[in-house]
Amino acid sequence: MSNKLYIGNLSYSVRDDDLHQQFSPFGQVRSAKVMMERDTGRSKGFGFVEMSSGSEAEAAIQAMHGKNMGGRDLTVNIARPMEARPPRSGGYGGGYSDSRRNSY
Repeated sequence: MSNKLYIGNLSYSVRDDDLHQQFSPFGQVRSAKVMMERDTGRSKGFGFVEMSSGSEAEAAIQAMHGKNMGGRDLTVNIARPMEARPPRSGGYGGGYSDSRRNSY
């Protein structure tokens, strides 16, 4: 079993240290990370916790899934690998049309 957990439905006030504290009773927390918006610095409402073993991860899932934290019921499950996404298109996106030029 994987030892990396996805934690969803987090309150926007939850930070890395809060996740670490909530999951440490179930074993050694190797890392705890709340994902943040790049532009605004605001929480995206989910994060990841890596436990030191699969059995600790399972114990954390059993105890924390559905538990209320910060006014929200958590979703806790095994993290899936990130799916490949197509590259982002850069630039201006095109599609500009000058309506005066297209009139008849």
